[in-house]
Amino acid sequence: MLDSAQVQGALRKAAAAIIGMVLAMVLLTALLLTGFYLLVQAAVLALSPWLGEAGAMGLAGFVCVLLLAFFLYRLSRPKSSTKSPDSADGKSGSGIDVLRNLIRENPLEAAALAFAVGIAEQGDPRLKSLLMEGGMILMKRTDAEQPDGGGTDEVSGQGGTGPPG
Repeated sequence: MLDSAQVQGALRKAAAAIIGMVLAMVLLTALLLTGFYLLVQAAVLALSPWLGEAGAMGLAGFVCVLLLAFFLYRLSRPKSSTKSPDSADGKSGSGIDVLRNLIRENPLEAAALAFAVGIAEQGDPRLKSLLMEGGMILMKRTDAEQPDGGGTDEVSGQGGTGPPG
């Protein structure tokens, strides 16, 4: 059973970790904003002999607004629906291909999800071995399908009892 000192120690460590992360984010944000400010000032200083101080400030401001508008446009536009080569032929992609494409398109989210699942499920070795075995079987099936380019129904209809021995 946990006693009060252990719980307080864990809470102190958690609070220190949260405070450290917040301070790190504040510091990185301040450094980023200061860097942008210094870049704009350097651009104004470099353009002042040709455009005058007011013209240089106006041009630097205009470029900053264009960059901000471009960034917000890229952030808010809907994602284009790109077809994979397999689906362009009329075949629907397997679940593994869809999963691989999702991981390729969202690598950070996939890594975070894998980390979270690993932390949450590390206490059950049977579940871990089952997931690893199933993942390896599916990866081997998909790798076996790719060189042939043949029928996916034959391989996926095997039943998943394990790799052939």
